[in-house]
This record gives sequence, structure tokens and C-alpha cells, in this order.
Amino acid sequence: MSKDAPKLRSGWTTGACATAGAKAAAQVLLGQPTLDCVQITLPRGEQPVFAIDEMSTGSEWAEATIRKDAGDDPDVTHQALIRTRVSRGPQGHGVRFHAGPGVGTVTKPGLPIPPGEPAINPVPREMISGVLREVAHNAGVPADFDVTISIPGGEDLAAKTWNPRLGIAGGLSILGTTGIVRPFSCAAWIASIHRGIDVARASNLPHVLGATGATSEGTARTLYDLPEIACLDMGDFAGGLLKYLRTHPVARLTIAGGPGKITKLAQGALDLHSGRSQVDFAQLARTAEQCGADPSPTANTALEAFQTGGSVLASAIARDALATVQTTLRDAPVDANVLIVGRDGRILADTEAG
Repeated sequence: MSKDAPKLRSGWTTGACATAGAKAAAQVLLGQPTLDCVQITLPRGEQPVFAIDEMSTGSEWAEATIRKDAGDDPDVTHQALIRTRVSRGPQGHGVRFHAGPGVGTVTKPGLPIPPGEPAINPVPREMISGVLREVAHNAGVPADFDVTISIPGGEDLAAKTWNPRLGIAGGLSILGTTGIVRPFSCAAWIASIHRGIDVARASNLPHVLGATGATSEGTARTLYDLPEIACLDMGDFAGGLLKYLRTHPVARLTIAGGPGKITKLAQGALDLHSGRSQVDFAQLARTAEQCGADPSPTANTALEAFQTGGSVLASAIARDALATVQTTLRDAPVDANVLIVGRDGRILADTEAG
């Protein structure tokens, strides 16, 4: 980013919004007047103020709605309504969590929350429980509450996320470890990759796939007859996948991608995004010469170079990419291979095929 570019604005996680809603709802439930806004303290000490979009009350419950502001991050839940209802719970039961419409339920092992529980992650649970204990203490009552979080339209939004693949049914997750969304940090995507690995391990899957896109995923999934939960939407984040597998190994890993992405991996890049790594065409020409393929000194894309260099060059690049994979995995007990897949879904190289 240039020094003259505007600074990107941070936003708030669904967990922070639900925490603010829980505090506002609990205050009203315990007799305080309705406010226009509410302040909470995040895990790292920040104290943002949230505007209350809607407030509803009943005889034994109150419900506050916060409209999520993700800042300048292209977050699927930006401007979503996070609706938190707090009701009086049974004495001695503490804070209990429930999934309302649009919030998912965990159905597979391997996630931080066990199957059968609402998809409200540990840090948001801690934040919500903390503000409820605070409000209850100030009112002189025990912190026995039932908390139900809803997100209108959340089930449709969840279809655009990893949740269905991770075994989270019926809606979105309530997420966040710091409460803050950093614009374009890619943290959420990498965290989803990690959770995908956790679910695969908990399901005892012997083989997982990290693909850079839909075409390469479809080809590799068909080739190996893999279930959906074995397919990790790696995208550009090869490093995020491989470094986590280094300490959380699976028996077998396939990396699949197109010529450009896999060439960058072969040349040592672990972030394959076009804005953060580029194909080194001089190095690509040297690889072609070393493997006896016809070099393409005027190639503008890796695919164009492959068209000149043929299967010999594609195989050499796949082997170099596998070397990067193995170097990054270090001594993790993971048997890896690399596929290069063309735009038409045809396999151009496979390190298992020689």
C-alpha cells in the first residue's frame, strides 16, 4: 500500500457484536433503562462502543440487536444483524448457550465446540459469560442466564462459508479471538483451513486435499473419490495449510492447482496470491533447460510456458513444488503429492505418476 493510500478501517467480529448485545439485553432484563449504545472490553483491552439497532423485551427475556460492521474487510457477515436474547435460566446452571435461526449447530468432531452444541466459539462464549457475570454482580443476582443468538439470513450466508464442509449445520458461527476484524488479514480463511484439518483428523480421514481453486479441487476429488470434508479450500494459502499440517499431520496430502499457482509454489512461494508473489520467468526458463524441455523466452504466463515445454516441464515443476511442500512439512509424517491441473480440468502433471 502506498503512503498516500487511505488507511483501511478495522471492524468487529460476530463474537464482539453478540457480546455487546448480551450486555445490553441483560441490563434491560435486570431493570436498567434501554440505552442507545453499549460499551464492552475486548480480550486485548480495547473498549469499543456499539450502537443498538433494535431492542425487544418480554416478561422473562430481553433481546438486543447489533448490526455488524466489518470495516473495510470483505466479510460475508458485514452489515448482518446479530441478535442476542438473554433470558433468566435455572438457578445454579450459569450461562447456557443456544443457537437461534441463522446460527449453526456443530455436527462433526474436531472443532473447538463438541457436536450438538451451537456454533459459538470459546472466546465469544467467554466474553459473553464475562459481561453477564458483570451485569449480574452489579444487580446483586446470580449469573444464571440462557443466551440465544440469531442471525437473520444466516443460513443463506453460511452457504458462502466453510461451515457446511466443516459440519456446521443450519447457519453461521459466532467467531472471534480478539473481537476485531483486521481488513484483508486473511486470518479467517487461514483459521478455516486449520479447522478443516482438525475435522479431517477427528474423522480419521487418511487423505486430504489442498486445492487452489474449484477446477483443481473437482479434478483431484474425482480422481481420489474424496469426501467433501477431505477437501481443504486452500486457495492461495499454501503456507497456512502446510505449517499447520507440520504439527497436526494427516497420513496423506495432495496439493492440486493450476500452472501459475503451482509454479510459484515450485519457486518457493507459500502465499500464492497474485498481489503477493509472482512467477519468476527467468527461473522457469532455467527449469525448462535443465529438464530438457523447450524454453519459452517470450512466455507471459506459466500456462504459455507449459504449452511450449510440454509434459516434461510440467512434471519438473510439479516435482519442484513437491520439494517445497516437503521442506515446509519438515519431518511431519505426511505422504504428499502434487497435481497440476489445466483450466479444462485435465491433469498436466502428477508427482505420483513420475
